[in-house]
Amino acid sequence: MSFLSRLVPASLTLGTTYALCESSSWSKRESTISPIRCVDGTTVVPYRTPYREEQIKRLKSETFDVLVIGGGSAGSGVALDASTRGLSCALLERSDFGSGTSSRSTKLIHGGIRYLENAFKNLDMEQYDLVKEALAERGHMLKAAPYMNSPLPIMIPMYCHNWYDPILIPYYLIGAKVYDFVGRLQGDSGVPHSHFIDVEEAKFQFPMINEKNLWGAIVYYDGQMNDSRMNLHLALTATQAGAAVASRMEVTKINKDKEGKTTGVTVRDNLTGKSFPIKAKVVVNATGPFSDAIRKLDNPDVQPIIKGAAGVHVVLPDHYSPDKMGLIVPKTSDGRVLFFLPWEGATISGTTDSETEMTEEPSASDREVNFILEEANNYLKLDKSVSSRDVRAAWSGIRPLVMDPAKGNDTKAISRTHVIEVSPSNVVTIAGGKWTTYRRMAEDTVDKVIEVEPKVKDGKKIRECITLGRGIIGADRSGVVAGGKFDRINITLRDEYHLPKDVAKHLVANYGTRALQIAELCQPGGTIYYPSVCNTKYGANRLHRKYAILEAEVVFAVRHEYAFSAQDVLARRTRLAFIDSDAAEEVIERVVELMGNELKWGSWRRKQEVNEFRRWLKTMNMEDRNNNFGRT
Repeated sequence: MSFLSRLVPASLTLGTTYALCESSSWSKRESTISPIRCVDGTTVVPYRTPYREEQIKRLKSETFDVLVIGGGSAGSGVALDASTRGLSCALLERSDFGSGTSSRSTKLIHGGIRYLENAFKNLDMEQYDLVKEALAERGHMLKAAPYMNSPLPIMIPMYCHNWYDPILIPYYLIGAKVYDFVGRLQGDSGVPHSHFIDVEEAKFQFPMINEKNLWGAIVYYDGQMNDSRMNLHLALTATQAGAAVASRMEVTKINKDKEGKTTGVTVRDNLTGKSFPIKAKVVVNATGPFSDAIRKLDNPDVQPIIKGAAGVHVVLPDHYSPDKMGLIVPKTSDGRVLFFLPWEGATISGTTDSETEMTEEPSASDREVNFILEEANNYLKLDKSVSSRDVRAAWSGIRPLVMDPAKGNDTKAISRTHVIEVSPSNVVTIAGGKWTTYRRMAEDTVDKVIEVEPKVKDGKKIRECITLGRGIIGADRSGVVAGGKFDRINITLRDEYHLPKDVAKHLVANYGTRALQIAELCQPGGTIYYPSVCNTKYGANRLHRKYAILEAEVVFAVRHEYAFSAQDVLARRTRLAFIDSDAAEEVIERVVELMGNELKWGSWRRKQEVNEFRRWLKTMNMEDRNNNFGRT
């Protein structure tokens, strides 16, 4: 009997798997699902992610209380909130979950320490309220997925170039303490207190820092996440609550009755090319940078409310930041923020903030990347200076800044918080905000839905919002797996499944309790053993020799995480394309081989997938990495 037969993952997803064939039909592959015996002698039936075929049947046959367009953080959050209140809900995404802005963030869960400074400087209550809200939500995110989201200490270096610079040390320390205090006013902040460290400790904590004129540093705490996997897990948790969820569903029309009120949408299934209507009482537009496109589907004459701001991030080797310490410079030469953050075995540095056009595939220009590298070298030791040759990946994300219609059309109307707009046809648009406040955005949106369309109640008992502080899939919500102590799962993966330490750590941090399912794919004799991702002598195969990602994760992504393309797997189920574009290029053919075997792709389809991924991968790095920019 394997360990999995003795210890139950609360969110285990075994069972029959469907595969998308060349003809776009679904074929059934045999697998098993059976009750699992827990350590206390009881049994449970593991949760199985609904097959896409099942979801489409529901979309065609049911009338939903709420239909959400957009599978990013806000849309997935709305679907989860609505479903857990007792509303029937559908969630549609035209591409992949989190394929837009929600997978291209800075990976921080933060209240906005700069916003707090500006709030006090300008006596701006709107910014102060934004910080309060975000800090409360930071605490929620750390509780909701403790295996994936964790506190991160961040150092603010204190340099003294002028006689008055030492005054900034108490200034920033007091600011950090106020940030702590405001966070604790919102409840359990989930992070330690900020503090000052002297120059020797600063050099010890961040060895590559430029020591010239360094007097010490302020260390404060925020949270860090894996944004695309957090997004995915929100959508999967919504399915557990009863939502019908489907990616590759593009809305082409808002349907209305004779009175001009929405009755649902018409969609095109981008996997099959077929179109069909979906009935719903209320439509929610949660499409981020593309909110105006859906608003124009509803009303072609509507004025745009979204302005795009591009944030470019550069990925450097892991030695440019310690494993457990980030660094942030509050003000660079042009007033922007610069940071170095450890993430997924690499270092993220950035960011820029410039106006941009809306596009599904934003990319980082060499000019923006070189600006980041130039600024970064101001804070690194000379022998640690960074050049374009050190850049492993670079990406751009479009932040949707929203013009509040209630405030006019000039720049003063740009809202720092989220905005909810209700059209005459009852299309509810949620726009603005940020990743950290996704849950509050969802709560406010569902509250508005219930307010504007009482029919969604339809005699049902609708609960108040219950998402605050509640765990998501993989979080051992029942406590039967490890009592909420994920170190136990880590040890199990190493001792029972003989996985290396770095692999076990990686799996727990990205899957929580579901890491055990991936281990079972590599377990000879197990009910879902998958021999082609294992070596009988050396165990589970790594996808790339440099990283802890397993080939089994590709199979798991197809079977249980709605992955339908190599980009889904390499960019958002694993993050290899985000942390090392060259490594992603090296493994593309193996990924397509594994996916093709699961999805029954023919040779033409496999070749097409490789070529399409390589085309997209060009948007994930510099145009010219051989100019040696930055070296002195």
